[in-house]
Amino acid sequence: MMQHKPISKRIDWLMIWLYFIIVMIGLISIFSVEFKSGDDFFQGILGFEKNYSRQAVFFLFCLVLAVFILLTDSKAFTAMANLLYLLGIVLMLATFVLGKEVNGSKSWIPLGFMNLQPVEMAKIFTALALSKYLSLPDIDLTKPRAQFIAAGISFAPIVFSVLQNETGLALVYFAFLIPMYREGLPPVYLIGGASLAVLLIVTLLLPTKLLVIILSIIAALVIFFMRTTFQRNHKNLFWIIGLWSVSCLFVGLVVPFMFKKVFQPYQADRIFSMVGKDNPFISKDSTALLNPLKKKPVENYNVKQSKIAIGSGGFFGKGFLKGTQTQGDFVPEQHTDFIFTSLGESFGFVGCAVLMLLYLFMLLRIVYIAERQRSVFSRVYAYSVAGILFFHLAVNIGMTIGLAPVIGITLPLMSYGGSSLLTFTIMLFILIKLDTDRQMVLR
Repeated sequence: MMQHKPISKRIDWLMIWLYFIIVMIGLISIFSVEFKSGDDFFQGILGFEKNYSRQAVFFLFCLVLAVFILLTDSKAFTAMANLLYLLGIVLMLATFVLGKEVNGSKSWIPLGFMNLQPVEMAKIFTALALSKYLSLPDIDLTKPRAQFIAAGISFAPIVFSVLQNETGLALVYFAFLIPMYREGLPPVYLIGGASLAVLLIVTLLLPTKLLVIILSIIAALVIFFMRTTFQRNHKNLFWIIGLWSVSCLFVGLVVPFMFKKVFQPYQADRIFSMVGKDNPFISKDSTALLNPLKKKPVENYNVKQSKIAIGSGGFFGKGFLKGTQTQGDFVPEQHTDFIFTSLGESFGFVGCAVLMLLYLFMLLRIVYIAERQRSVFSRVYAYSVAGILFFHLAVNIGMTIGLAPVIGITLPLMSYGGSSLLTFTIMLFILIKLDTDRQMVLR
């Protein structure tokens, strides 16, 4: 039996090598952002005053923690799943009392040597709790009760995240729809979610009144051309009217509420700047007071500088420590949310392609690992990790090239920050540990 082999024979070493290589690329990228001509290299490393030296320390700590996870009994993760989830909720509540405000978000608990972001760590706890629930006997995600409980486990942290002004991280929790779909969630929910996302994008492009009129015309035409069908089955008519009502409510009430109450003004402005429009949900008088000279929507400065940096790298890049945008500190938050631009300028299209291929291999490997598990718990957890990783990659890289709004999403294992690196390390190594016991059935 596989579990009788030594753990070194059961570990997925490919996953560990992918993890190690991506972290190394991240350290090199952070180093290229901060190291300037004339800096003392050894002083920067040993003084722990630079972000790259602190990130190296975080990495060493993560390696020790990774070894500890690999030596832990896999049953401990199932036994402690609900307790850890409760701990995550408590830590998120604690930020309202003990929290430190960073960039307008009060979601950090200072620990002295680093700042802990509970909403980041809660992703792991939520993945474990969801895996625990879905692995219980007789759980059927086609039944409303199971759907409600699974959704409650997955989406409860969103409330705390939004209250902490961490809207970007709140959206990550929708990644848990992927493991739920794999375990039997009816596809109508994913179709409905995708439809609302498309409707949201259309809402950004068209005035609300015009969009409501278009939706009404479409509904009227459908009813007219399918009137004979509706005469035989009135339920279909009710479905069309219901869909029309939900769409109009979403466009007329939900979207304005999101941009007025949920998103911060700067976040809403960034989203609308992507489609070349001013934010219509703030008054013109307010806009004039904030910027009386503004006549046209201006692209967000961060994204503009990010595009310049990546574009200037060309095909092969300018070379390590030779990027003018990077060395000139033109890109804000380049060591955290915009770390991808450092790689793009230094190593060009080739460097970016290599990194994206590494991430793709990691995602595909996680899916492969998920499908070879005997335990539902391990499979759900693996798909949760894949969903979270994919969401972070898509949004972070998308926002650096102007295809997604800037919402404060880190690039996994690359961006500077002990909390982010710690979260993804724990997440991946729990997966690797569960995979070593893939012949076991965990509940």
